[in-house]
Amino acid sequence: MDGREFLKYAGVGILAWAVSGYLNVTAGGTGAQTGNRPNIIVILSDDLGYGDVQCYNPQRGKIPTPNIDRFASQGMRFTDAHSSSAVCSPSRYTLLTGRYHWRSRLQKGIVGPWERPLIVPDRLTIAGLARQCGYRTACIGKWHLGWDWPASAEERKSLSGYGGEAAGGGKIPRTASPTAVAAWKDIFSRKIGGGPVACGFDYYFGTDVPNWPPFCFIENDRTVGIPTELLAREKVGGLQASRQGPALKDWDLQKILPTLADRTCDYIAEAAKKPEPFLLYMPLTSPHTPLAVTEEWKGKSGLIPYADFVMQTDAVIGRVLKTLEKSGVADRTLVIVTSDNGCASYIGVPQMEAKGHYPSGPFKGYKFDVWEGGHREPFIVRWPGVVKAGVACGQLVHQADIMATIAEILNVKLPENAGEDSFSLIPLLKGSDKPVREYAISCEGHRGTPALRSGAWKMVCIPDDRAKTDVMLFNLADDPGEKKNLAGEQKERAAEMKVMLRKLVGDGRSNAGAVQTNDVPVRIWSGL
Repeated sequence: MDGREFLKYAGVGILAWAVSGYLNVTAGGTGAQTGNRPNIIVILSDDLGYGDVQCYNPQRGKIPTPNIDRFASQGMRFTDAHSSSAVCSPSRYTLLTGRYHWRSRLQKGIVGPWERPLIVPDRLTIAGLARQCGYRTACIGKWHLGWDWPASAEERKSLSGYGGEAAGGGKIPRTASPTAVAAWKDIFSRKIGGGPVACGFDYYFGTDVPNWPPFCFIENDRTVGIPTELLAREKVGGLQASRQGPALKDWDLQKILPTLADRTCDYIAEAAKKPEPFLLYMPLTSPHTPLAVTEEWKGKSGLIPYADFVMQTDAVIGRVLKTLEKSGVADRTLVIVTSDNGCASYIGVPQMEAKGHYPSGPFKGYKFDVWEGGHREPFIVRWPGVVKAGVACGQLVHQADIMATIAEILNVKLPENAGEDSFSLIPLLKGSDKPVREYAISCEGHRGTPALRSGAWKMVCIPDDRAKTDVMLFNLADDPGEKKNLAGEQKERAAEMKVMLRKLVGDGRSNAGAVQTNDVPVRIWSGL
């Protein structure tokens, strides 16, 4: 493969090629050595709690999720799987790169409106990895990892400041000024860089952040239509859009999820006819706000609109899986269904819990929290012929592990500066019950406070004034609700875990390989 041909498939930047060299094809692995490379589909729900899926929470869950439950009966359900953060953007970064988000510039919070890309050009993603190995790659759904918005400093002034819940509750104007509209016409007629097609994906269709502007779809690197008016006032607030901004005329929040489902099903049906395998990443916009439940699903749960939206989300996943079956390639497709973080408490959790539905199951906390409910996620894998159907795995795993898993499936050795926190799940998928990773780190959403897992032990980097300890320590095997801080009783273990956390941060990686450099100094814990 010459340099020009490599760049045709890589899509991850010249620097990664120059520094890391080509991916090394190895003799072992699963699938590729026999030529039976599976298609790969990753479906990422948005704010779906561990306990929102019935098969994960049969005693304390009241939302029917028949499609996800059926899918779990056909594959492996992981019960100790984690996202990198209890909020959106950082978890997406880690899932796509196999690298903890806090090694990048994003060490707390999320990528803000109109912000630059978080994934830098030389960072290998699961899409770039698959494309280098001859896969067709697509992303359909919510991106929320930043773009190179084609706007000058002066033009950017026209994009924000219109009020709404996420903008400080300022006055909401009825219309945009002629000057702003003129600027929008210029901005949205240009290519938008830095998005999915710059990160290894051949094709993208979606809405960047459904509750933020621009209120339109984006296809590849262009908006679908030119937003020329402000989103209607009645669509802002009340668990719908969070702020105003540029929108297409009559933009309909309810149509977002059905349209993504349509596009995904069309892509699968078409890709199944091609000779190349495909990798499809489907980051759903639901059940995150806007709670734009369609008429078909309103009131179906008997709980609250969020629960109705969970049911609609389950139906979309079911439709995608049915399309895969109809396409004739389900038996050679690996499918992962998971979520970026826990259920958001502000959508009406007290009302649901009063009716017997606990969206975090037996765990403490919700979205934003460092507690288990913030980042312990549903994580289900179906791979016919490899993964035994209807089994559960209690080993500690992380969404970062998708990268190394795909690398092993494709028989390639990752470069030293890729997938630094990823461990292959292949042994577990083949039936082993031995740990594939010793440590895992997940963070609180607002401040980025980390928690380190080591087996059943969890160290939370928050001081406990009552116990007079500078961190908290829990044994999740005995105390899944994180009620009893054992840091005072287990001083040696706590000290060892502090040392390990410092090492995992300082080494720039947590798997085997050469020490790497974090993008910026890591400030997620005062003890570093």
